[in-house]
Amino acid sequence: MDRANFSFYRIVKTSCDYIFAAICLIVLSPLAIILCILVFTTGGGPVIYSQKRSGRNGKTFMLYKFRSLRHGANEDIDLIADKNDLRITRIGKIMRRYKLDEIPNFLNVLRGEMSVVGPRPEQEYYIEKIIRRAPEYSDLLKLKPGVTSWGEVKYGYASNLDQMVERLEYDLYYLEHRSLMFDLKIIFETIGIVLRGRGI
Repeated sequence: MDRANFSFYRIVKTSCDYIFAAICLIVLSPLAIILCILVFTTGGGPVIYSQKRSGRNGKTFMLYKFRSLRHGANEDIDLIADKNDLRITRIGKIMRRYKLDEIPNFLNVLRGEMSVVGPRPEQEYYIEKIIRRAPEYSDLLKLKPGVTSWGEVKYGYASNLDQMVERLEYDLYYLEHRSLMFDLKIIFETIGIVLRGRGI
């Protein structure tokens, strides 16, 4: 992609990010309200869970999600939840299956911290370990992290370091081939995954 096309792509992508995120938050607001009530009444504690993640150029930001773990459960960085994690609540399992817990990610998009499409943001703790095994991961930090990614579409959820490294090849492919049409393809495939309940 030459400089002129790349500049056009970035401008259109950024504009579409804000528009798409705003529309999603408005359209999904009734569902979000219901989820807030369910999360609070089934477990108490805060409805929104926030965690430090690394964004573009390694800049740290707070990622927002609906809380899917039991209030007070151990949330240490070395305990990424997988589908059999006993800390996940009943409503949390449903949200994760349909990726509903990630609706608040669109707030991060509106704050300019994330894009709709881009590699999923990881914790700095894991990024350092990934780079030791796969230095090329540092190239992904040139991009804003995304609500969805080619890695999530083709590989799926990564709950440990080995899986993060394996998923890397798909995100590096996106880095080299990103375009507006590729972004649309990822969005549509993500919608299919959500509708089929293929989250964790």
